[in-house]
Amino acid sequence: MKIMAGNSNLPLARAIAGYLELPLTDAAVRRFADEEIFVEIHENVRGEDVFIVQSTSYPANDNLMELLICIDALKRASARRITAVVPYFGYARQDRKPGPRTPISAKLVANLITEAGADRVLSVDLHAGQIQGFFDIPTDNLYAAPAMAADIQARYGDQELMVVSPDVGGVVRARALAKRLDNAPLAIVDKRRDRPGESEVMNIIGEVKGRHCILIDDIVDSGGTLCNAAQALLDNGAKSVVAYITHGVLSGAAVQKVNNSALKELVISDTILATDAAKESDRIRILSIATLIGEAVRRIADESSVSSLFD
Repeated sequence: MKIMAGNSNLPLARAIAGYLELPLTDAAVRRFADEEIFVEIHENVRGEDVFIVQSTSYPANDNLMELLICIDALKRASARRITAVVPYFGYARQDRKPGPRTPISAKLVANLITEAGADRVLSVDLHAGQIQGFFDIPTDNLYAAPAMAADIQARYGDQELMVVSPDVGGVVRARALAKRLDNAPLAIVDKRRDRPGESEVMNIIGEVKGRHCILIDDIVDSGGTLCNAAQALLDNGAKSVVAYITHGVLSGAAVQKVNNSALKELVISDTILATDAAKESDRIRILSIATLIGEAVRRIADESSVSSLFD
């Protein structure tokens, strides 16, 4: 097999290739003067099982287009099978019609990746499980929970923990993590979102007094919901609040919000290349999941079970 990298997250691609003890495929992904993307593969991939690593994070449209063109280049170079490894699947939050005359963009992006020539997709913590069904090709959704649970046990295992979902929609994710933490108790933040990017904490469902709370979610974007939830938990008697989020989008002034918030620590994975501000923050820590993705890639190439990674 071969591992090819787009430009969205080269450090993660190198770490995955390092875990698999393989060099990255020699390829050039560059732009013309008018910003058109050009891809040229400098080695033979005919008959190979190729994995292209590319998160569709900011700038989402550029990185998505880069992924599609890389897939097309591999297809025309006669690769036997092309797997799009998309650690962070952009447009995932547009997975349904929230109102009349609105798109389901996650389905559109799934169609684009399929039509470009991908034979398989591998992603991490899709925003909604039904997105797997948007693809007409095999799709593996990996979970960061095992890596997060191990990190939590190592750092906070001796404390009275409570897993907290920042909204009702994330309860399944929170319950799965709580189960890995010796069936830790669960709480839910009841919030109201009047418009995208803005939320107001209404109530805390569950007794958090005297507990060290672990907020768990798949995406932190503007950071408003997370910071509001952390403050509400402390106001209700929690001893401390730590957040574990898979995808650190952290757009706009999100890092500044986290730095000024009641959060003791925000832990994000490396599915998205962290900004300089995030790397420099003493409140933000990056947890690598390259080993998890690398092992999944190995199992796909070997035609062995991926789901057993999470047993």
